[in-house]
Amino acid sequence: MSEAELNDLKRQPGIPPWRLNLAAWVESPKIQRVVIAVILVNAVILGMETSPAMMARAGGLLIAIDKACLLIFVAELLVKLTAYRGRFWRSGWNIFDFLVVAVALVPGAGPWAVLRSLRVLRVLRLLTVIPSLRRVVAAFLHSIPGLAGVCAVMCIFFYTAGVLATRLFADSFPEWFGSLPRSLYSLFQVMTLESWSMGIVRPVMDVYPWAWAFFVPFIIIATFTILNLFIGIIVSTMQELAMIPDVEAEHEEVTAILARIEDDLRTLRERVGTGSKPGGGG
Repeated sequence: MSEAELNDLKRQPGIPPWRLNLAAWVESPKIQRVVIAVILVNAVILGMETSPAMMARAGGLLIAIDKACLLIFVAELLVKLTAYRGRFWRSGWNIFDFLVVAVALVPGAGPWAVLRSLRVLRVLRLLTVIPSLRRVVAAFLHSIPGLAGVCAVMCIFFYTAGVLATRLFADSFPEWFGSLPRSLYSLFQVMTLESWSMGIVRPVMDVYPWAWAFFVPFIIIATFTILNLFIGIIVSTMQELAMIPDVEAEHEEVTAILARIEDDLRTLRERVGTGSKPGGGG
């Protein structure tokens, strides 16, 4: 959980002090650094386990370290569950951590054996532990509504270009443009600029010299315009999220100033009321 959620727990009435201390301990920078170190060690171990030579040489040790890392992750989750109770499930980051760790607890035999391969997802816990990475993921998630519009534009443009390319080049290049799915895949390759010139466009231009009039505008629109819209939306969202802490800090400062003004007015009213009582009977 983040510091804001920890502070929210502290503001809840009736929370026993031991739970507050436990939450503060598990969220402390020292413990979080330990968790990050364990995640990095576990990532290295998972990579080494993919090598048959390493497994033959030190497979038992690697498996033991992997289990020790998993034990630490489980202990961390149990501590958080004990401290936050039901509030633990209000954070999407905590749910993600729980699912990633739970996958590693699935038995390694039977129909669930395939899920054991997903234990490498534990490396993704870095996204939930490191605040800067969490901000990047949060920016991407917040930008999805804006990206949906760009995706719709790209799909319409790709479909139109795919139909046109199939009609223009299918007779001479059926392996690339013989059907709509093949045309869409070939255009996707062109959009990524992967061997687009020597691999596709120049061979097509040997048969259709005017083909550049189709591919050059396609690249300009698909690669340099639409993809840059993706980047622009994500960057804009990150800037908006970066301003949120400043706005919250200003709001807290204004709230504190208003609270002091209210206290001063209350004190002034009490003094005025006290000073007017002696003369009330005259």
